[in-house]
Amino acid sequence: MIAGAILSVRTLLLAIFVLMAGSGFLSTLISVRLEARGAAPLLIGLVATMYFAGLTLGSLRVSAVIQRVGHIRAFAAFVSLFSASSLTYAVLEPVGVWAALRFVDGLCMAGVFVCLESWLNERAETRTRGAILAAYMISLYSGQAVGQFLLNVGEEARPSLPFMASAILLSLAVIPVVLTRIAGPSLSTQPPMGLARLYRLSPLAIVGAVVTGVMMGAFYGLGAVYAGRLGMDLSGIAVFMSAVIIGGVALQWPLGRLSDVFDRRRVIVSAFGGATVAGLAMAAAGAPGPVLLLLGGLFGGISFALYPLCVAHANDHLSPEQRVGASGGLVLAYSTGAAAGPVLGAAAMTMLGAPGLFLFIGACAGGACAFALWRERIGMPVPSARQRPYQILPRTTPMSAALDPLAPGDTP
Repeated sequence: MIAGAILSVRTLLLAIFVLMAGSGFLSTLISVRLEARGAAPLLIGLVATMYFAGLTLGSLRVSAVIQRVGHIRAFAAFVSLFSASSLTYAVLEPVGVWAALRFVDGLCMAGVFVCLESWLNERAETRTRGAILAAYMISLYSGQAVGQFLLNVGEEARPSLPFMASAILLSLAVIPVVLTRIAGPSLSTQPPMGLARLYRLSPLAIVGAVVTGVMMGAFYGLGAVYAGRLGMDLSGIAVFMSAVIIGGVALQWPLGRLSDVFDRRRVIVSAFGGATVAGLAMAAAGAPGPVLLLLGGLFGGISFALYPLCVAHANDHLSPEQRVGASGGLVLAYSTGAAAGPVLGAAAMTMLGAPGLFLFIGACAGGACAFALWRERIGMPVPSARQRPYQILPRTTPMSAALDPLAPGDTP
């Protein structure tokens, strides 16, 4: 049954893999190109922030477009615009234009995620939802990791070639979707829960989601700049970014299983503490090498698990009817933090140099760890019988909340 369920959405999984291979390295490429042109870290951070701002706004607004023209037409329109934007980077080089293009990229990616995730949710049944979600996450992160190696395509001989490769892959990603026979689902999502209400229900979950967003936004926006300033060439930067992403996939499941067995707050404290140590160790690393790659994998493994840990902790305090709205609110909280992260991380790099990025990330994780310790001290743990199973979840749009196997109607 599980294999059949995954095969039934194989065209969608192929589309997200190709999409992420074509788009996942653009943030790295743009940061590297701006750094090579002598742009200040604050300017690079601002350009990166525009992508997350577009993603956040788009996740709230694109549903109206999809409802008006249908999933397939909307998907084709979003990807076509994204492909055109990728080519425009090679034609127009003013930083202001690139910032505007990054905002457009974020809007388009939000539309893509809403289309694909609503399709996957429509096809998923109670017993297969977890398997489909796992396949979706594997497709998403593996595409993002593989795409990093397009950074050095052409290098100095043909500097426009990586942007052309991105546009080609994005255009190819349309084909599996426009030829699919899967019917477009209706969009009847529960609106995201407000942040103030979320904080009242689960303070640690909302603070953890925001801080994780700040950390990951800073990393995605400036990780390539940090690696370049340590002396890595384009191939080295691609390996470094991929190591963090692959580490993020590898450690999510073990940390999640631990949180199902022990007090989840204690696991969140340990994860933020581990991210603090990893961040400070990476700030102290003076040169590229195997140790830095191992630290990057460790950092990614811990940091990528923080958001689903926060969602699981929130679910421990919510009724089934509240979980979709709460998860949607947590995605928006994460996205808000991610929009602020690149600018704040850039300020740290301006003051402290390349190590400033991971000093800032480590400080964010340390502050969240202290908050989690305080919440653990003043609150009672959720009885193990009431803890909801941990589930790896994407940090994309509020639509992804409907993929959670613990959404209404899918309680264990």
